[in-house]
This record gives sequence, C-alpha cells and structure tokens, in this order.
Amino acid sequence: MTKINLFGFEITSRLEDIKLNEKKIIINTLNAHSYCLAKKIKNFHEALKNSNYLFPDGIGIVYAAYILKKKKINRITGYDLHLYLLDMLNQKGGKAFYLGSTENVLKKIEYRIRKEFSNIEVEYFAPSYKDNFSYYENQVILEKINRFMPDVLFIGLSAPKQEIWAYKNNLSVNAKIIASIGAVFDFYSGNKKRAPNWLQKIGLEWLHRSLISPNHHGKRNITSNPEFIWDIILIKLGLKDENINYYSK
Repeated sequence: MTKINLFGFEITSRLEDIKLNEKKIIINTLNAHSYCLAKKIKNFHEALKNSNYLFPDGIGIVYAAYILKKKKINRITGYDLHLYLLDMLNQKGGKAFYLGSTENVLKKIEYRIRKEFSNIEVEYFAPSYKDNFSYYENQVILEKINRFMPDVLFIGLSAPKQEIWAYKNNLSVNAKIIASIGAVFDFYSGNKKRAPNWLQKIGLEWLHRSLISPNHHGKRNITSNPEFIWDIILIKLGLKDENINYYSK
C-alpha cells in the first residue's frame, strides 16, 4: 500500500490501494482548506485521522508532500474517487446511496448513473440544509440508508459536516463504504462545471472554483491558502510541529 505520513495523517496516494475486504471503509480527502479546518475543529480532525483512506485532493497537499517528505504523489480528487468506486461497483453489480444536495441534483445523478453504470441501483435523500441535524432528522436519514442497504454511501454535505457525520454515524450505517465527496454531487449532475482539463492538470482548479464562486470558495481560499503556505514554511524551517494535535475548540 502506498501511504505517507503528512501532518500526522496517513495519506493514501493511489486509488488502486482501496481494499474491499474490510468490514467498513471510510474514505475522505484532504486539501489546504480542510487542513486549516482540522487545526481548529476537533471532531473534524478526528474524522480525518480515523479515515481508512485519506486521499490528497488539492495541489497544496501534493506540493507539501514533496517539500516536507521528498515524496512525489498525484492529486486524487473526489471526482476521481467517485468514478473509481462507481466503476468497481458496476463491475460486480451493487447499490449506491447519495446523501446530500437537492432533489433536483440527486435526480440528475440518478439519471446519469442509469445511463453510464447500468449494473448499479441508486437511491438518494436530500436532508434539510442546516449545520446540525436533530436526533429525529438523523434517525430518518439512517433509516432511509439502511433500508436500501447500499454497498457505497456517497455523502455530499460539504466539509467538515460530511466527514464529521460519517465519523459519528458509521457504526449505525449499513454500508460497506462511506465516501465524503462534497462538490462532486454538483459536478457529476452537471449542475456546475468543473475547471477545464488544462487548469486541472496544472493544479489551478482551485482558482477556477474561486472565480466562479467568489463568495464561497473565493473567500475560503483567500484565508486558507496563505495560512497553509505559511505553515509549510514554518514546518520546513523547524519552527512548527508538523503534526496537527491542537484545537481552538
């Protein structure tokens, strides 16, 4: 298995390393923004730390691995992960459940999967858009997922909510794989367009997302990217502990 330790996390650098012989698999991704959030939110840090597979979804993580560890790794996006798992599932036949986003987006996802992955059964649920679910709302979510008994549960609630939810509820979820993939719901449904391939290849997809969504991704990247870069500099100079083991709340 190809893994490196970075910021105290075990990061997997190949999709092919995913093994399906484990009882329950939790898959997450890491980028500069989630790194910054993990320094401040304990539950989020623990969710990432306890991932079975944590993939480097962000060019900043790729650069950090080389600068701090002298390791060359490839960026693996949530979109890459989504297609890889769908392909695996389609080969043997199985079920995929989508949790998050809107009814309209989820219907588009279901339609596309029926066309491209005919051996996959699809179910979905769009929960209320809020920071925290009530006990009753959470039980409704779990009941819908477990009644379908999916092989893969895809969560698109955005970070850090999706990762924390998976971490807290994984023992109650009847699914073999739980994957938090956030914005992939919008991209795969066609609700939003990804950056052109040439921007993706040179590691500037984050810039494209900042420009088309300045109030969300733009503001986020303006604060997270400089913080992340500064931390890399301090760690490289030996002025900062690499491992994330502190929180503000």
